[in-house]
Amino acid sequence: MDDGDETVYVTLICDERAYDVVLLDCGPREMDVVQAVRRLTGLSLWHSRMLTRQAPVTVMKSGPQDDADDAVAVLRSAGARAEAREEPETDESAAPSP
Repeated sequence: MDDGDETVYVTLICDERAYDVVLLDCGPREMDVVQAVRRLTGLSLWHSRMLTRQAPVTVMKSGPQDDADDAVAVLRSAGARAEAREEPETDESAAPSP
């Protein structure tokens, strides 16, 4: 390492928080909710059904608030109970070791 070389660590800060979409209960219209989960996730019908039956379960992870709110609206219109949850902050204040 030369005398002029130095290591610089940069921390990126994002103002927008990430949101998870959580399916709490599919309600009485299970197949409508399965179809909504399929449209939102792109999963197969079988995988969407398995995911729906595991409620409460996270359907979408780490999305912007607008997308999460839209997904919750789709699930609720299909008869499900769903909510958007803000992801907890992770402690990334420690600099990586060289």
